[in-house]
Amino acid sequence: MAALTPLDGGRIKKSRASLIGGIAVGIGVMVLWTAITRDLAVAGNGMMLLGIAVSLLVAAWIWRADL
Repeated sequence: MAALTPLDGGRIKKSRASLIGGIAVGIGVMVLWTAITRDLAVAGNGMMLLGIAVSLLVAAWIWRADL
């Protein structure tokens, strides 16, 4: 039985469009994080640092996954 192989060799693509999309999504995540923490009255330095970490991870995932 023949194995299926991707046309691009199976490598993860890192295009400029996904980089820009990752940055935009990361900014959007941080804006929403800030709005939610202020609405719930839990906005502090710790929560903002956690929001920065989450938005950076989401942005990196969007960029690496080429979504």
